[in-house]
Amino acid sequence: MGIIHEVKMTVRYAHLIGELVKRDLKLKYRRSFLGYFWSLLNPLMMMSVMMVVFSYMFRFNIENYPLYLICGQTVFNFFNESTNKAMYAILENAPLLKKVYVPKCVFPLARVLSCFTTMALSLLAVLIVMIFTRVQFHLSMLLFFVPLVFLLFFASGVGMILSGLAVKFQDVTHLYGVLTMVLMYATPIFYPIEAVPESVARFIRLNPLYSIIYLFRELMLYGRIPPAPNWLYAAGASLAMFVLGSLLFDHMRKDFIYYI
Repeated sequence: MGIIHEVKMTVRYAHLIGELVKRDLKLKYRRSFLGYFWSLLNPLMMMSVMMVVFSYMFRFNIENYPLYLICGQTVFNFFNESTNKAMYAILENAPLLKKVYVPKCVFPLARVLSCFTTMALSLLAVLIVMIFTRVQFHLSMLLFFVPLVFLLFFASGVGMILSGLAVKFQDVTHLYGVLTMVLMYATPIFYPIEAVPESVARFIRLNPLYSIIYLFRELMLYGRIPPAPNWLYAAGASLAMFVLGSLLFDHMRKDFIYYI
């Protein structure tokens, strides 16, 4: 019943979530000369640096490596940024939570949605790379948004868990930076999964984040629709994480008042 109540209250406060998303976007680009253009420029610059390092120094033989790299980057950077920002959502909005009643889950969800908006803008960088590398258009590419929706649900679930844990255990905020670094190297973002032993690759394929990256790359890079089991696994893992995050957040929120 708790999660159903949270969902109903979240829908009721959808306007507030929208205002929080606008606030986050304004704060992110405040005093920035280029403003929202950074959402396009930043992934292109990061891709260029990583392409030089991993394409020329390590010489991975990957077809259209720039697009392979930026597809993985786009997914992982959103997950990293959104979950990190969601982790601080309750702590940073503590003064407001003490004064007025709003469903507490709107704050981590608003952080994730603001990052999702930024990622949507950065997809222009993916399009630019596709044009410059002369990728052939396929109708299957029109499904690009589906794995990104899975990603939104997955990041929202993780973000709610982190935001609740950070209130009680602030060591989580320090530990998570290390965990995301491990996750980055354990996910085939800049290297092919074939570069690791099969015994390790089996565990990597269980990573929902890799499953989402795989779907996104297959659609955008190769113009192929992946087999149904890949879609089902990514969708199931993302939904399961969202439900788990909602349940745990609902359990932890009752004690927030004692810590903020």
